Amino acid sequence: MGKSLFMEAIKGKYVLLAGATGGIGSATARLFAGAGAHLFLTGRNQEKLNAIAAETGLPEQASLAADISSEGQVALLHEAYFKCYPRIDILINTAGLGIIKPFELLTADDMMRSLQANLLGSFNLVRSFLPHMKTEKRGLIINIPGVLGKTPMAGAAAYSASKYALVGMMQSIREELKRTEIRITNIYMGGVDTPFWDTIDLRVQREKMIRADEAAKAIWFLAQQPASAVVSEMVLQPFNHQAI
Repeated sequence: MGKSLFMEAIKGKYVLLAGATGGIGSATARLFAGAGAHLFLTGRNQEKLNAIAAETGLPEQASLAADISSEGQVALLHEAYFKCYPRIDILINTAGLGIIKPFELLTADDMMRSLQANLLGSFNLVRSFLPHMKTEKRGLIINIPGVLGKTPMAGAAAYSASKYALVGMMQSIREELKRTEIRITNIYMGGVDTPFWDTIDLRVQREKMIRADEAAKAIWFLAQQPASAVVSEMVLQPFNHQAI
């Protein structure tokens, strides 16, 4: 059988991980570092990034705090990344903002913040790093729209709007990349027990949610798919709370 039928190794791959200070992001960093990837971490808090980098044995220059909704800060991230590594094989965006409240309490600022964090951030990352994948004629981009990017929920007008938009944007980009070996995967995760829920005023059973390390293993699995195939979508939900 041909080599392309086997799982690809993560060892030696150059990976940019956005949202690395979050629950899913930090668990993903540990898995990928343990698998021998060349990781570059970004998130909003440099102190937390430094701690994760130290824990995973990354070089000091392999992280940079950035607000990915800012085009200027992503430009600085781009510069720092390519000072550290020669290419990018995998772009993973686990960053996100969740604003859940009844529509009558939702403000225009809530909507704009949701769009900036969940849509514009991904736009800026892909726009900045995709040209390098095009040069190499291969790569993998993983985003996490969550189940609310496929199935709406009461109180999630702003969040779902931003995640549905993310899905539409990435599907459109996929159409432009059909003649390349650049792959795009959207993961629809629902109910992951992370600090995401700390500021959301909903009665939820966090003990029944997916653990962050389980969510990270799904990303780790997707990053090892053979070059001959692509997982366009993955749905990962708590067994007792399936929305899709």
